[in-house]
Amino acid sequence: MESIKEAVEYFHKGGLVMWPLLLCSIIVVTIAIERYLYYKTADSGSLFTQEFCTLISKGDVAGAEQLAAASAGECARIVRETMALSGDSTRHSAYMESQAGLVIAKLRNRLHYLGVIVTMSPLLGLLGTIIGMIGSFSIFNLQEGQPMAITGGIGEALIATASGLCVAILALCAHSYFAQRLDTSITNMEQCFSALLEAESRGDI
Repeated sequence: MESIKEAVEYFHKGGLVMWPLLLCSIIVVTIAIERYLYYKTADSGSLFTQEFCTLISKGDVAGAEQLAAASAGECARIVRETMALSGDSTRHSAYMESQAGLVIAKLRNRLHYLGVIVTMSPLLGLLGTIIGMIGSFSIFNLQEGQPMAITGGIGEALIATASGLCVAILALCAHSYFAQRLDTSITNMEQCFSALLEAESRGDI
């Protein structure tokens, strides 16, 4: 309870910029949770890619179809629908490319906001610090002749900078994590699509 009181006290000492920083932190946490849940259902995983490509390379098309049917995620759905699609390899390639573009757009959704917050949060913190220091070095404090008041004011002003950096670090960690998962998902899809097209060129499908 005491720690909560101290946190609230520090929050108020940080100035008005603490409110947009609080909003940014809530947005980061919300996006991180939403993206984690989405990636959990949309990403077929590297294990699926490895097993699918192994089956295709062995010529076990039926086993690959069963694996795709039993697996969740967008990559499994695309290869499953492609294998059930009639037509030649050109049509299959165009279908996989269009579907992959839609999936990648959905995977990238909202990650841009995290990048904006990474840049904006330290600037907000710096703005709060500058405003606080202007107040500390105002003519009124100097007339009072209290150096300790000025020093204390600077310390309170630095709270905004520290808070802005904390929010930026949180947003950067979340953005880096999901950017890595996005790259992995794209690589997995490319491997599955290449294996599927290669099997078609061999006449296995």
